[in-house]
Amino acid sequence: MKFSSKALGLAAAAFATAALAQTPAPAPAPAPAPAAPAQPSEFAVCGACHETAPGLAGVGPNLAGVVGRKAGSTDYDYSPAMKASGLTWTPDQLQAFITNPAKVVPGNKMDFDGASDADAKVIVAYLASLKS
Repeated sequence: MKFSSKALGLAAAAFATAALAQTPAPAPAPAPAPAAPAQPSEFAVCGACHETAPGLAGVGPNLAGVVGRKAGSTDYDYSPAMKASGLTWTPDQLQAFITNPAKVVPGNKMDFDGASDADAKVIVAYLASLKS
């Protein structure tokens, strides 16, 4: 049995078309990870002791995901006062703590006298943007 070159060409084209139709499309490239929010200059004093990237350790507890978290609940050696405080870090609680840590949790071990109300608002807004 003989086939013309035209018939062979048509058969090859049909085979290639069928093969391409069965080839799965390549997976789309993953979306780039969102950039971490920039630390405001008001956070510099906090950043001396606290990390904000998930999983990193510092002198103080990591602050990634702190808003909504129970005080004294992460893998850090908290003071007995902080562990017993019963606080949940809402923006208002953080604002109060950042402006006067010794008043909000007497006996805590954070060696910081407090920030101004204006600076604390900027810091709290930054902390609220962090994910754990």
